[in-house]
Amino acid sequence: MKLNLKNPLTFFDLETTGTNVVEDRIVEISVVKVMPSGEMITKTHKINPTIPIPIETSLIHGIYDEDVKDAHTFKNIAKSLAQFLEGSDLAGFNILKFDVPLLVEEFLRVDVDFDVSKRKLIDAQKIFHIMEKRTLSAAYQFYCGKSLDNAHSAEADTLATFDVLQAQVEKYAGQEVIDNLGNKLGVIENDMEALHKLTASNMVDLAGRIVLNKDGKEVFNFGKYRGKLVTDIFAKEPNYYNWMMKGDFAQDTKRKLTEIKLRGLNEK
Repeated sequence: MKLNLKNPLTFFDLETTGTNVVEDRIVEISVVKVMPSGEMITKTHKINPTIPIPIETSLIHGIYDEDVKDAHTFKNIAKSLAQFLEGSDLAGFNILKFDVPLLVEEFLRVDVDFDVSKRKLIDAQKIFHIMEKRTLSAAYQFYCGKSLDNAHSAEADTLATFDVLQAQVEKYAGQEVIDNLGNKLGVIENDMEALHKLTASNMVDLAGRIVLNKDGKEVFNFGKYRGKLVTDIFAKEPNYYNWMMKGDFAQDTKRKLTEIKLRGLNEK
């Protein structure tokens, strides 16, 4: 089954120094750009993270300091990568919680504009967890009837995710999606807008610190103000904004907070 694409859809996977969006860095990125015509363009880059790779992380993905010491830094490839991704929607497995936020953070560190707000974000893991609730290797076996060899290789994982998403769309086409609370979320369709709404429509910042509530208003998604309107908290406790801007939060989160704050000032 061929995916119904209006824009190019780029599947990607990252191997990194760790799982902290603010502190960790990319050591390998693989992208598979699928064109509306069906043409596929695959690129894989080893990246020098400029910080040591912890041995416990290297044991998982098999990439050691020695393997990337002569590789380009992210700054070296950032502009060409941004150009390659221009006009493309993004897809992957578990990209919403980690891969997209970290990729955006890397671009922001080197002052390269990479805005995902106008892109469709398709997370095959979220569809899988909604419908079957398992892992990439299990998803590949379940949907494609294949064993995932070389798991934790960025290219193998990326290509497997492409196969999984195609199989998901075919298997669940027309099925209504209902969450654990019985809320109707939508219908699985061969349409990237519909899949984006199922997997990423309530996101405000990529780290998930701010989300949209059922009324489409920005609320905090962590800490003592979880579920509270961001604008209400800023009005009642202005120092909370300053605390977050000085705190250990992703730059994308701080950018979204500033946009909300400025919007509130302009509406007065």
